[in-house]
Amino acid sequence: MSQYYVQSGNLRTVVQAQSSVKAAIWAVHQAMQQVLPVDEAPTASVANVEDPRPVTVIMLAKRIRISERGFDRRDATELSTLEVMSQWNEMVATLDRLERMMHAA
Repeated sequence: MSQYYVQSGNLRTVVQAQSSVKAAIWAVHQAMQQVLPVDEAPTASVANVEDPRPVTVIMLAKRIRISERGFDRRDATELSTLEVMSQWNEMVATLDRLERMMHAA
């Protein structure tokens, strides 16, 4: 697997993936976890009053930039955030169907 530098809006993350598209999908997954957790593991809670650290909300731009060479590269691949989010949504829906099938069996 290759290492990809993925950025969009205020999201900057380094991801190991099989392709730039898969790296972008994983970055969208990280962003979507803050509003639509898909696993049952507890995540950082916005309502946690004991933790005084400010919560950073991930905001994505219209385009996602992916590079194997670093952030802010002119030669980075650019993908539409909406298209990547659509692929992420298809993946989550498929996983949900598989989970329901396993519980029904």
